[in-house]
Amino acid sequence: MEKGGYSNPNPPPPPYSSVGQTTVVVAQQPLVAVQLFREAPVRTRCQYCSSEILTSTAYETGTVTWLACAITAFVGCWLGCCLIPFCIDGCKDVVHSCPNCHQVIARYNRM
Repeated sequence: MEKGGYSNPNPPPPPYSSVGQTTVVVAQQPLVAVQLFREAPVRTRCQYCSSEILTSTAYETGTVTWLACAITAFVGCWLGCCLIPFCIDGCKDVVHSCPNCHQVIARYNRM
């Protein structure tokens, strides 16, 4: 007990010492590059076989192809002209795949 018969509820802090210091390490987030898969082949790393590749592209019938066919038929070109969008790659979706393991890496939908 201190003088006067009462104790101090807030004792003074301990003296400064460099012995018990903690060091905080801050790690940076890794940089993630976003690749756009469109009509042209893309150079990337395959997520399945881990090879550096240039994707192979293939065209598949998609929503825009069917929509162009329906619009052409609705306008009055139903005798076979409505099938022209199925022959045009610009109306189709593009599928990017790995040339090594043949897995689909990405798909570019026109719609």
